[in-house]
Amino acid sequence: MKLLKFYADWCGPCKGLSKIIDGAKDKITIPIEEYDIDNEMMMAQEYKVRSVPTMVLVDDTGAEIKRQVGMVSEEKLLEFLKG
Repeated sequence: MKLLKFYADWCGPCKGLSKIIDGAKDKITIPIEEYDIDNEMMMAQEYKVRSVPTMVLVDDTGAEIKRQVGMVSEEKLLEFLKG
């Protein structure tokens, strides 16, 4: 299982979410892959990302388990990551 985080450099909520993730790094046990939608358009299209920030939790084959669109608190982030 891993987390795919889709963001854009110009996105304010994306920057806020990055700070929340950085602050919770010691509590996060799964790998996080970050994709800038402006540079990784194919990946964003593959996962049908329509707005940022979007987090997609995927299994080992890359199949989507669930997704979260928008900013979340650290508590909600950790709850989301439970799978």
